[in-house]
Amino acid sequence: MDRIEEELNKLKQNNQLRIIPDVESKFDGKIVVGGVEYVNFASNDYLGISTKANLRQEFLNQAGNNDFPLLSSASARLLTGSSAEYKDLERTVAKIFGKEKALIFNTGYQANLGVISALISKGDVVFSDKLNHASIIDGMKLSGGDFFRYKHLDYDHLEKMLSEKRGQYKRALIVSESVFSMDGDVADTDRLIELKNKYNCLLMIDEAHAFCAYGDTLAGVSYGKDVDIITATFGKAVGSFGAFCVSNGLIISYLVNKARSFIFSTSIPPFNIAWSNWLLKNKCVYLQRQKRKLETLVKAVHASLKLRGIETPSKTHIIPLVIGNNEKTVKISEQLRAMGYYIPAIRPPTVPEGTSRLRISLTADCRFEDFEEVISIL
Repeated sequence: MDRIEEELNKLKQNNQLRIIPDVESKFDGKIVVGGVEYVNFASNDYLGISTKANLRQEFLNQAGNNDFPLLSSASARLLTGSSAEYKDLERTVAKIFGKEKALIFNTGYQANLGVISALISKGDVVFSDKLNHASIIDGMKLSGGDFFRYKHLDYDHLEKMLSEKRGQYKRALIVSESVFSMDGDVADTDRLIELKNKYNCLLMIDEAHAFCAYGDTLAGVSYGKDVDIITATFGKAVGSFGAFCVSNGLIISYLVNKARSFIFSTSIPPFNIAWSNWLLKNKCVYLQRQKRKLETLVKAVHASLKLRGIETPSKTHIIPLVIGNNEKTVKISEQLRAMGYYIPAIRPPTVPEGTSRLRISLTADCRFEDFEEVISIL
């Protein structure tokens, strides 16, 4: 216990101690925390779906006219936890991405963890972007295979690694996010496809922050491209819960039999599955409209940043303002909060040491005027 207390005190001294916020409600780009209402620039609900009461009521009315989806699956999928709702949603997602099959996981973390640790074992190798999400890093560690991390978006460095290392292993996997969660920049999927073909690798792209926020079919940035495995989540732009992997039938069948995070987890309640499917099938026009609202906002925000001479790696709805020092980042976040803006400080280990930042997350419900006010304050 002394060691636990010591480590917690060290986190506090370094301004890295995390405390769960007292969130009371969220609505239309706002959040109520500890009884105070703020403009919410911290949400991953990029299309503002989860807070729309009219959508929820419409879904509940329709669900009430049929056999109401169960509120618990009460089992893993391979026992009694599957249902017609699961099969239907997997068909919907596979169709959106133009892939043969899909497999639903409970979370994006479990999807990446399960896919990588299933496909890679001793004698295999993973080549991963340096800034890939923790779920990808943990999947590599759990796999038992070797892994190498190339410099962020540096594909010359990746090719150098591939030319030196690829021949030493059986199966090889290249993994990258499409839109990076903390920097808002975008992977060059065409170059990744070129390298995976040249060096006989599988290519996996995590579309978590792009699914439904980008692409004509809402499928992110990889649609129609020679990407072997795509993972994404329903918990961000879709405004629901859960995650999935899409690929060919052979790989999906392999994951059903080998992905431990799928096999040994009680599955998501059919009610949540039905909600995700209803949104993607019945509300596609609405999702597209919200996506266009977000695109308009993102374009205006980046034009404003350029006009002000503010440099950022982002090209998307995720805007990192890197402060560097933990204490300074926390203080600025607290000052903005006192002025009515909710932008929590992002600190290590979520981001590399020395790059603590304010991560402004734009959603379709955000107002350009509020963003301008935040930038003016800063």
